[in-house]
Amino acid sequence: MPKGNRTRFLVGILGALSVCTARAGSARPSDAAPPAAPWSLAAAAQPYRGLTITASFLPRPGYEAAIALIPEFERVTGIKVKFESVYYEKMRQVLVADFTSASSRFDVVLIDVVWIGEFATAGWVTPLDHFLGDRALADPSLDVADFFPILLTAFGTWNDRLYGLPFDNYSGLLFYNRCMLKKAGFDRPPATWQELRDVYGPALTRDGHHAFALQSHAGETQSCDSFMRFVWPFGGSLLTRDFQPSLSSPESLAGLRFRQSLLPYMPPEVLDWDHEETVQALAAGKVAMITEWNGWHKWLADPATSRIASCLGVALEPAGPAGRRPALGGFSLGVSARSSPERKAAAWLFVQWVTSKAKAGEYLRKGGFPGRRSAYRDEKLRSQNPYLEPLAQSWERYGNAIYRPRFEEWHAISRIISDTGLQMMRGQVEVEPGARSIDAQVRYVLFESGYYRDKPRLQ
Repeated sequence: MPKGNRTRFLVGILGALSVCTARAGSARPSDAAPPAAPWSLAAAAQPYRGLTITASFLPRPGYEAAIALIPEFERVTGIKVKFESVYYEKMRQVLVADFTSASSRFDVVLIDVVWIGEFATAGWVTPLDHFLGDRALADPSLDVADFFPILLTAFGTWNDRLYGLPFDNYSGLLFYNRCMLKKAGFDRPPATWQELRDVYGPALTRDGHHAFALQSHAGETQSCDSFMRFVWPFGGSLLTRDFQPSLSSPESLAGLRFRQSLLPYMPPEVLDWDHEETVQALAAGKVAMITEWNGWHKWLADPATSRIASCLGVALEPAGPAGRRPALGGFSLGVSARSSPERKAAAWLFVQWVTSKAKAGEYLRKGGFPGRRSAYRDEKLRSQNPYLEPLAQSWERYGNAIYRPRFEEWHAISRIISDTGLQMMRGQVEVEPGARSIDAQVRYVLFESGYYRDKPRLQ
């Protein structure tokens, strides 16, 4: 969403909340009538006590943190929260099957950045203004402006309408072994990709060790975490502003050729490595640096799972010619449009509470990654977790809401990029012919989907 539209969107949401708050606090017609009681979660939940709602969760630390908070919500509200953990690779399939089945399985819906366009357009998730305009359900202290704007836009908003509140959010960060770098004569991590390759690469690739590892396994790991990671910082993009494929542009080609030039400084097995293998290589001291999601910090910083815990450093991803354009990932929590009105209300109360400003610090301490700016300004939390500073910077200063397109065709495009992207890395196809091939296939997907006729070109 353009910056101006994003600002108007936030102003509109805040205005709606102000109206709700003003109504809740307005005087009654009779001066003798008692003033309205302050809003409370317990009072808002009273009509829904005894209900059971079900949330779609992933088996990741951020969801374990939320699960640890659930007993408090249940105690205050009397609403039972069940959850089902589904691996990410299967989650969209499970949710779509639920949305299109005869009965509803989930009330709290996990919305990925690349699912929101599909879910919102199909009418599968409830617009949140349905709840924000209800003074009995909307917490006056919700403070939508406290969310990082990039997260609210990318994960919660479609066509200027809010469908989810940011939850379990990620950015790409540079994790590195400070001890390996120091031994090689470096007192800081590389600031640019050029520096990583030309200066750090030769110095750190020796004696069976490698300077860098780039997770490049087939599927979303290849298309998002490997391929697109080098398109954006070199000034390229998947699509132009008028929706023409642009991977064969000079800037995109420069990034993809640069990725090829990093291969001598990476273990040859990276072509088969997913996130776990890449993180394990850093944790075992086999590689000096990786670019990974912030969610892996807990694992790398724990001496029980990482040999380099005492040497772990975290920084922003290196900059390319177009600056820093780190990977962006994560989710929002929304409410299923297929749930009953009562379960919708109960689900909203949980979503509003678990993503709230009041719970953000505790959620972070338990291993989650809230989308709340206030949590990352907490001096005590920052001193205990130095990686929070580069994480907050990546969202505040360098975030890219369309790192991956936010429309349903991404899944078909991702498979195309993955197949040819791996062929490029293996040397089975040259970079430029491969990029032209992807562009042609992407153009066909978009044409068949109506983007060159009357379909709105929203990313």
